[in-house]
Amino acid sequence: MTTDLDKNRPAGLSRRSFMQSATATAAGLVLGFHLPGNPNRRAEAFTGAVSPGTARGESRLNTWLRIATDGVITIYVARSEMGQGIFTAMPMLVAEELEADWSKIRVEPSPSDAEFNYSGRPMEITGGSMSVRTTWEILQRIGATARHLLIAAAAKQWGVTPESCRAEQGSVVHAASGRKAGYGELATAAAALPAETVVPKELKLKTPAEYKIVGKPTRRLDTPAKVSGKPLFGIDVVVPDMRYAAVRHSPVFGGECANFDALAKAMPEGTTLVKVAGAVIAVADGWWKAKTVVEGLDVKWTKGTTAGLSSAAIEKKLRAATHGKKNPVAATKGDATKELAKAKKKLEAEYSTPFLAHTPMEPLNCTAHVKPDGGIELWVGTQSHTLTKLVVSMHTKVPQERIVVHTTYLGGGFGRRAENDMVLQAIEASKAVGKPVKLIWSRQEDVQHDFYRPASAVKLRAGLDAEGRPVAFTASIASPSIMQRWTIFGGVGKSGIDPTTVEGLSDIKYECPNQHIQAAIVDLGVPVGFWRSVGSSHNAFYLESFIDEMAHAAKQDPYKFRRALLEKSHPRFVQVLDTVAKMSGWETPAPAGRARGIAIAESFGSIVAEVAEVSVSESGQPTVHKVWVAVDCGRYVNPDTVIAQMESGVVYGLSAALRGQITLSNGRVEQSNFHDYTMLAPHEMPEVVVEIVESGAEPGGVGEPGTPPIAPAVTNALFAATGKRIRALPISNHKLPGGKAS
Repeated sequence: MTTDLDKNRPAGLSRRSFMQSATATAAGLVLGFHLPGNPNRRAEAFTGAVSPGTARGESRLNTWLRIATDGVITIYVARSEMGQGIFTAMPMLVAEELEADWSKIRVEPSPSDAEFNYSGRPMEITGGSMSVRTTWEILQRIGATARHLLIAAAAKQWGVTPESCRAEQGSVVHAASGRKAGYGELATAAAALPAETVVPKELKLKTPAEYKIVGKPTRRLDTPAKVSGKPLFGIDVVVPDMRYAAVRHSPVFGGECANFDALAKAMPEGTTLVKVAGAVIAVADGWWKAKTVVEGLDVKWTKGTTAGLSSAAIEKKLRAATHGKKNPVAATKGDATKELAKAKKKLEAEYSTPFLAHTPMEPLNCTAHVKPDGGIELWVGTQSHTLTKLVVSMHTKVPQERIVVHTTYLGGGFGRRAENDMVLQAIEASKAVGKPVKLIWSRQEDVQHDFYRPASAVKLRAGLDAEGRPVAFTASIASPSIMQRWTIFGGVGKSGIDPTTVEGLSDIKYECPNQHIQAAIVDLGVPVGFWRSVGSSHNAFYLESFIDEMAHAAKQDPYKFRRALLEKSHPRFVQVLDTVAKMSGWETPAPAGRARGIAIAESFGSIVAEVAEVSVSESGQPTVHKVWVAVDCGRYVNPDTVIAQMESGVVYGLSAALRGQITLSNGRVEQSNFHDYTMLAPHEMPEVVVEIVESGAEPGGVGEPGTPPIAPAVTNALFAATGKRIRALPISNHKLPGGKAS
């Protein structure tokens, strides 16, 4: 079964398969729907049988929504909550159609069974800012179906027609007689009804004009538990008879422990040493003890695949690859080479960005129990419980049905927790000691053994006509490939183009009749992976900086230059651009000693424009004082979440733009913790003002799109302030001309 992202519904989801999972339990109404992607469990999914003694808080594995007899509504979410707010937004969509009392709503992560998958495919992943926009209508239908069942149950009890009843605030009301019943009172009776005949064939869903919950600022459901310190995260997990583990990796990628046997024999009493790919793990009765032991070992490592590699050599390789004559072509139209030669004015520039780490605040961890019967139970903050099961099954040869994944809350993910290296390590440790093991990575291991945002370099050229409009544009980008190892998602393919490398660069919205974009994959031996906003994180910097260069070469205002190139074909972009210009007072002078820069980028279905206001001290130290953000994310659920995610995207991207870099010396990562891989400190955080641009378009993402525009907005502002163009990040690597800070 495929997913139609444009309509936000799973193609092939039939009314019959949707409703045949409404069942009655002692707890009340249990509502689910079966997506026929798992034929092995189809019969079970269609039965109403429930094991004896089912109590509130328990349900069959294909259940999406439970209404208990006390009126509490539990909604199961099959995506991972990592701070982006989906454990509130997704229940809001259900509650809207259900006409629920929001105070009665509870949310829980779904079990890892495939019956919970929204897509109907064997993979359910939280990433690409897709959670809400790909499940919008599915969640509405869950709520609407339950509402119809509850109304029908009340009507039957009262001997009236369903049409004469209405649902409101967690109750069914019959206005003519003044009768009213809460959902909890009706739940068991509702579940016993034949949904196939009760629910209309054409299920009418609310229009945005009818929304009472969706689109309104709503406090997050998970906040109270988080601020009170409840054990929600993977690092909080404690299971009986559990041991603790710490890992130490080869300092050079690809290195292996060469003296394991000798080290294992000399381990202190009560500790165990385990060898895994590229690392050793110490297991003990406490994590600090395990960490101290593993760090104190005199490990002899083999040479490794990146031995001798330096950041200078990496940049040299990347820049050389951008000059390749036969690099794979990602996009082309017209004759860019010919028109570039004829252009009135020509521009050429080379840009680069470094490797970046994810550094989620919660250290990487996983608790694993390899059971005596061969089954595996996992507690882990993963961005994909289904991918975790698949990877574990592939590596251990244990069937997926014998693997249980308890998905905890994630203390930040950003793409890093789509990986399963820490999971496989925890499994090996548990297998070695025959007990449950909680593995926790130290921050040093996290920083030095990440799947980094790829380093990249690009060569850009443009030709302008006599009026300063671009007539030709070329880009040649070089980068390691993320998708080469993600063959499960199609890999790179015959084109030789990694789509993540060119996203945001191969589909330029600016009007330019002749374009040619090519890309080269450069394998550097350094692990790379998805990072917040992926390729758009560097390509927005490249494109928006170079557009700024074009504007200045054409002697035009950067905002008006962009607007003129967008107004013909992209009205949503123009509206977002106009909004951020108005918010920031772009056409009025900046305060004395300050300058502004502007950038706009589309990613993950949303358009975001940002203006940064900066100053530079006499010693050349930059300060970002204020950032204005205008976002068109189409229809949205919770405006508070949209605003929070834009603010979050700004701070994440700004930390990277100002100081973020992973550098290598002799094949080893030089950074090790937050003292040398620094985040933006509270006193450095600019004021961020966010405005949502209402377009009514299809839902876009909000978790990632706030990140791409911030780097070019800041560097463009620094150019306006100092006349120095920054073409390589981070900004801290450059000596800026001293100014007069405000």
